[in-house]
Amino acid sequence: MNKQTKNIFQFSFLAFAPMIFMGWSGSQIDYHSPLGSGLAAVCMLFPLIATITLQLMAHEKPLRNIGISWKVNRWWFIGWLLMPVIALITLGVSGLMPRAELTTNTELLQAQIYAMNEMAESQGGITFTPALLIAISLLSGLFAGATINALLAFGEESGWRGYLLRQFQGQHFLKSALIIGAIWGAWHSPIILLGHNYPQHPVAGVFMMVLFCMCFTPIIQYIRVKSGSVIVAAIMHGTFNAVAGLSILLINNFNDLLCGSTGLAGILTLLVIDLLFFLFDKYVTKENIFTSPLSL
Repeated sequence: MNKQTKNIFQFSFLAFAPMIFMGWSGSQIDYHSPLGSGLAAVCMLFPLIATITLQLMAHEKPLRNIGISWKVNRWWFIGWLLMPVIALITLGVSGLMPRAELTTNTELLQAQIYAMNEMAESQGGITFTPALLIAISLLSGLFAGATINALLAFGEESGWRGYLLRQFQGQHFLKSALIIGAIWGAWHSPIILLGHNYPQHPVAGVFMMVLFCMCFTPIIQYIRVKSGSVIVAAIMHGTFNAVAGLSILLINNFNDLLCGSTGLAGILTLLVIDLLFFLFDKYVTKENIFTSPLSL
């Protein structure tokens, strides 16, 4: 790990200091509450702050040479639309996990349908069904992922797939992806220990989060290279965050280490997608990006 890599990790890690200093260490935080959501959003901005700080320290212009480009190409849409596909496949794989049950009769889904129907009834609207709710969740997730979520995700992606990726220029693509993925996953460890993503298993969740990020990074990095823009990585990241909940919406007997986007089901899904992109790169485009030095 070179000096720049260590610096961005250390600077970004400061994002979690307020949580620990305010006495939340070892406890769990509801990340669906306004407080939890606000804390998570603030933390996502710290890699951006770290990037700007390190560039200023190196006498570079802030946000230069990190891959910001607004030249839209097909890879913008591939990266964006791939995220709900991953969530839905993960939902199916989650249903195959031990003790898990794939059904529309889940507490989470029924609570959402009840709330939506109560609102619709008071306004003389339509009746919500599981299929309609899932469709609305997909569409709203795509919209949020390309707008407000992408803006927040840029806080992270400017660091991971922007500044940090640049430090691996000329090194093996897969090696850089695995290292960046491990750093990205380890960076989450404080909020994982506080109950984020793995409230049932916070300690084991730290290792699962590292593994998840290592499996997810080759996909984001490949599309980042193909699109030529870190903005696409932010859209992918933001959309994934918006639609990830679909992967457990129809699951009873949920186990956070096995089910859902950040569980074993999600990791297995990502490994299959990684393999498909590798085969596409090797045998269809024949660019061999996966097996070549990283070129930005």
